[in-house]
Amino acid sequence: MVSLTWNDCLRIASEAAGALCYLHSAASISIFHRDVKSSNILLDTNNAAKVSDFGASRIVPIDQTHVATNVQGTFGYLDPEYYQTGQLNEKSDVYSFGVVLLELLIRKKPVFTAESGMAESLCNYFLLKIRSRQPKEIVAAQVLEEANEEEINGVASLAEKCLRLKGEERPTMKEVETTLQQLRMNRTNSSQVDPAVEYEMQGHQSMAMNLAGRTYHVTSHNSQNACYSLEQEFLASASLPR
Repeated sequence: MVSLTWNDCLRIASEAAGALCYLHSAASISIFHRDVKSSNILLDTNNAAKVSDFGASRIVPIDQTHVATNVQGTFGYLDPEYYQTGQLNEKSDVYSFGVVLLELLIRKKPVFTAESGMAESLCNYFLLKIRSRQPKEIVAAQVLEEANEEEINGVASLAEKCLRLKGEERPTMKEVETTLQQLRMNRTNSSQVDPAVEYEMQGHQSMAMNLAGRTYHVTSHNSQNACYSLEQEFLASASLPR
């Protein structure tokens, strides 16, 4: 396992968002994942993202916007609105993806041990800090070193929108994907990355559709002999010397 660059992180986040977008709105039947988290975003030997583990997912008829269900998910990623109402919808996955974006920026676990020794929610930590501090003041050292201020602010703003308590105020996964793609495109234009990268980005939507089609069939972590998770990458980078 090697430490991912900021370029890699933006690409992986965009790929994962594209796969979830396809499942929500481009498939013939909507699929809500219900357990989006960094350990369910697998990376192959080429660092391509694969959204995995559909054991908790729900299939929803295309004419329905939500489904009533027993609450299921992972503590730290769980949509509070879904927890309170039992009404699962596409914005529940958006909330969970917002937590993944925070992991990308801050490199802390969704529930981490604060300096006080008490357990603290990463979401609460971020939302409290962002009221009085600039995003660049709270991100991980590697992010601060590799990303420019526009990218840090862009991902932080996107995460804040994904984490809004009311689902109707959150963006769709399509809007999340579009924002991440735009940040990648801006980075390409400013740094004059190889044209092959730009071509890959322009073909991203079809790639995401194929990705979603493949990963829908992954229902466990049995494939981890060939992949490792984004969570492992975050934890490894968080342990590097500051």
